[in-house]
Amino acid sequence: MASLIGSLWRRYRSVPLIYRIAAAFLLGSLAGAVFGERMTVVEPFGDLFLRLLNMLVVPIIVFTLLTGIRQLSPAKLGRIGGATVGLYAVTTTLAGLIGLAVANLLQPGRGVEFTGGEPQSQAPPSLTEVVLGIVPNNPVAAMAEGNLLATVFFVIVFGVALTYVRAQQPELEGRVDGVFGAFETGAEAMFVVVRGVLEYGVVGVFALMAVGIGTEGVGVFSSLGALVLAVGVAVVVHIAFTYLFVLMRVVAGVSPVAFLRGAKDAMLTAFATRSSSGTLPVTMTNAEEDLRIEERVYSFALPVGATANMDGAAIRQAITVMFAANAVGQPLALTEQLLVLVVAVLISIGTAGVPGAGLVMLTVVLSQVGLPLAVVGFVAGVDPILGRIATMNNVTGDLAVATVVGKWNDAIDLTDGVWAR
Repeated sequence: MASLIGSLWRRYRSVPLIYRIAAAFLLGSLAGAVFGERMTVVEPFGDLFLRLLNMLVVPIIVFTLLTGIRQLSPAKLGRIGGATVGLYAVTTTLAGLIGLAVANLLQPGRGVEFTGGEPQSQAPPSLTEVVLGIVPNNPVAAMAEGNLLATVFFVIVFGVALTYVRAQQPELEGRVDGVFGAFETGAEAMFVVVRGVLEYGVVGVFALMAVGIGTEGVGVFSSLGALVLAVGVAVVVHIAFTYLFVLMRVVAGVSPVAFLRGAKDAMLTAFATRSSSGTLPVTMTNAEEDLRIEERVYSFALPVGATANMDGAAIRQAITVMFAANAVGQPLALTEQLLVLVVAVLISIGTAGVPGAGLVMLTVVLSQVGLPLAVVGFVAGVDPILGRIATMNNVTGDLAVATVVGKWNDAIDLTDGVWAR
């Protein structure tokens, strides 16, 4: 009997997680449609999934942000490093703006009366409150209270300070590397926890969908299609305008078509794997062999981009929060949308370049504007699609920024590779 159970478990685990979650999404929706409100009996299983996601948020932010900042040593924060990080900041901000613009235009989620969670009653924060709220009075208290903007701000400042200590006090270099190494180990451990939570997510998504459809009805599916469409449109606009027109044509003065030829392998791999980090070897190969970027540029720009450049994450977080706001009948005011933009951009930096991380980070943005986390259960069903689209956007942006920085620093051979075809 034990051997039979073990065999069945191994077969179950052999099925990719994204397919199991998709199956749970469909089966939960079917159960909700057939049995209606009687499926509220499984609601605790969905609530447990949401609690597990909440548990991950602060440690994921702390560990992954510090792991990414580790690469920003003062020695590299010169012409190449400054240009790379600056371009990543600009493109991510543009991504968030484009996401909000598309969401305001298409209004995904409008017309759906979602009651699977109560919005938190709160007055829209003023611009001054948004800005001042980024700086914590007590960083430890900010982490304990879930004040995530303040947590992100402190972690970035602390991480950059560590890199300066490492550079300016050689006798402490080993200790600083030890601190960074500990946080990198913590990040890897959190990825293991994330995988475990996502394994349980099969049960959690089934429960959330069964309860949601059982109480809301099947009409919610139309809004999910609108959500995917909105993210897809925003990504296409961002790639075409920001990367191809602005960065390639205007800033670098190179052929956008040639760039796409050189980036296509990494883009397809990113779409297939949903992992910026997992695509990194392919991205580096495209940079060196096809785009002919020198190693001194791509060896810095691409690893940092795989960790911190998450334009696609900024787009999907911004649009999904607007979707949630429309679905619960709580449209966001201008100041709240500004808060969404700030949170989406900052949190995207801390979004790990692995499948499923965006689902965890969505809880961060939702909580900052007082929207119910139960929306995560609905989004989880289309998360594999959103993740593929967003990751392809991220990797394209990594290569676009590396190309521009290479052009600025005479570190790209425009007479060879895709440029010569």
